[in-house]
Amino acid sequence: MAASNRLVTLNNGVQMPILGFGVFQVPDDQTERVVADALAAGYRAIDTAASYGNEEAVGRAIARSGIPRDELFVTTKLWIQHTGEPTARREFDQSLRRLGLDYLDLYLIHQPLGDYYSSWHAMEKLQAEGLIRAIGVSNFHRDRLVDLVTHNDITSAVNQVETHPFFQRAADQRVMREHGVQIESWGPFAEGRNNLFTNPVLTRIGDAHGRSVAQVVLRWLIQRDVVVIPKSVRPDRMAQNLAVFDFDLTDDEMTSIAALDTGASMFFDHRDPEMVACLGSRRVD
Repeated sequence: MAASNRLVTLNNGVQMPILGFGVFQVPDDQTERVVADALAAGYRAIDTAASYGNEEAVGRAIARSGIPRDELFVTTKLWIQHTGEPTARREFDQSLRRLGLDYLDLYLIHQPLGDYYSSWHAMEKLQAEGLIRAIGVSNFHRDRLVDLVTHNDITSAVNQVETHPFFQRAADQRVMREHGVQIESWGPFAEGRNNLFTNPVLTRIGDAHGRSVAQVVLRWLIQRDVVVIPKSVRPDRMAQNLAVFDFDLTDDEMTSIAALDTGASMFFDHRDPEMVACLGSRRVD
């Protein structure tokens, strides 16, 4: 692992970097270069998904890097149309083939929709066979997460949810901690919405530490024990985003950022029937 990164220990003893690299919305024809640059910068955790359409490019970058497999932490995700026990296993095999790997470090159910219970049973078996080191979910609200935990043998290791200064998920994180589930942030910068990068509170804190707003946000998440996977296509920004382990935010600064929470998504609500229908109709080849 990159020497500057910090590891978190999941509920089954598997360790993952608290700061990784995401490739959501990175075009397939750019992904290989972008992931190669991220690995060269020092990232050792890469997060992708079948629905992103760039698993093969991620796999090529990993193969080219020459980095030993046991130094990498690779995550991908199962899409809605592929839920159900036999289908989930087949789709897992396809993702593994596209990535060119022998095993996954983390496999997530991408959305709390479809027959995800059967998918979970398939994933439990894959973990028992040593093909996945840890299994988890993404976008699960507290009630769905607790229901899944309560009625299955293996507790989700991770729940990857939208988490940023304007949607902080403190109550979700408390429930996850109670059940031994690690929170992971997607969209840590809210894709710049709500003028995040010029927010006066975040800017003031950044100026006090000689840091960018992005670095302040990443440091805030890390101090909350939130795993985070920022995305950038620029090597200078990749390096900057990794350089967040040599300063600390004060209690007052953490409190100031906490006051930015709106309690609402900047993107979509998984409990909105129209959004559920929209996600459910999206097909991934």
